[in-house]
Amino acid sequence: MATVDVLPQQPDIQYAPDFNKYEARSRRRQQAEALKSQALPKGFSRRLYSDLVWDGKSLDNYDWNFVLTREHLEELEHALAHFKSLGKPLGYIDQITFPLPKLHAALRAVSRELHHGHGFKVVRGLPVKEHSREDNIILYAGLSSHIAPLRARQDSKYDGKPADVVLNHIKDLSSSKEKAFIGAPAYTADKQVFHTDAGDTVSLFALSTAAEGGKSRLASTWRVYNELAATRPDLIETLSSDWIAENFGNTEERYTAKPLLFHQPTTDDAPERVILQYARRYFTGYGALPRSTDIPPISEAQAEALDALHFLGERFNVELDFQQGDIQYVNNLAVFHARDGFTDTPEQQRHLVRLWLRDPEYAWETPAALRSRWAQLYDSVCPQNQVFPLEPYVRSASNGSSKT
Repeated sequence: MATVDVLPQQPDIQYAPDFNKYEARSRRRQQAEALKSQALPKGFSRRLYSDLVWDGKSLDNYDWNFVLTREHLEELEHALAHFKSLGKPLGYIDQITFPLPKLHAALRAVSRELHHGHGFKVVRGLPVKEHSREDNIILYAGLSSHIAPLRARQDSKYDGKPADVVLNHIKDLSSSKEKAFIGAPAYTADKQVFHTDAGDTVSLFALSTAAEGGKSRLASTWRVYNELAATRPDLIETLSSDWIAENFGNTEERYTAKPLLFHQPTTDDAPERVILQYARRYFTGYGALPRSTDIPPISEAQAEALDALHFLGERFNVELDFQQGDIQYVNNLAVFHARDGFTDTPEQQRHLVRLWLRDPEYAWETPAALRSRWAQLYDSVCPQNQVFPLEPYVRSASNGSSKT
């Protein structure tokens, strides 16, 4: 009698983590395999020591807010007026065209804190209500250029034409005409689970906050690493092996295969580091972008690892009191972030804008497996081609209409 090959199936896992499913899967796997006795992958340390290893409950002595003073705000206004007097497109915003001679040193210290300190900082106090949308974006991009001068490409087309789109709006668009095409929670009021974005530094500027909810949460991936290394080294092995990630909308390369976790040993120029890069939706699908059934599924071990990352992120997170006019800067290689679900009203709606940034002076070495992605982000992003959309839209990588 002929045998029928049974194709591997995707585990029972969705974008929204289910703690009961996670616990059941973990028990099932630990009963079936001697998981805790496994060794860490070669070169990975049992424990990391750094200011980047923190628990939200033990951050009492760290003030992550940098509050802009009246003098700072006056200098920002002068820089805004100077840039506008040049008559240049917004892509030309940099440290020269947006000069901040007094504030510059403090902003460079923010970058050092991102790369060599706790990995996150909030610049507080931009007077959003006193400026137009375009002027607020100029202020945001200009101030950010002194922290990390390279802006990444977040989309390669705009209004149907090739472009280096360097600014993205994070806003609930589920009641708009684009509702049916939304394939990422950034454009809904749903909870966003712990994840990283792309690139070295992710920055969010609050133009306005939700009527209720929408709290921003951060967690140290180095603290999560230490917990897994001590209790479940097998999941470190899983995270540092290749994963099949959906490549939404790309008909030539349907999926990619690379690790989520990377180890960098101590060198003469840098301490030992681990780097985590992932977003859950590429393994589970979301909304108008479900995971394809004709690409290799993730494994049960990988499903458990995804849930472990999220629930440890929840365990160790710090909640930021994100206010209108705040700018959040996060080391995207060592800190991941999440967001609570929220409710908007016609009068008050959560609206953030986002930059992906890189500071060549303090930048960490990019792992080899990520270099092609980093090239897509940063290479050949020219001032004349940069686009800063003033209104929200669903970018191509999150738009289900682009998936064929």
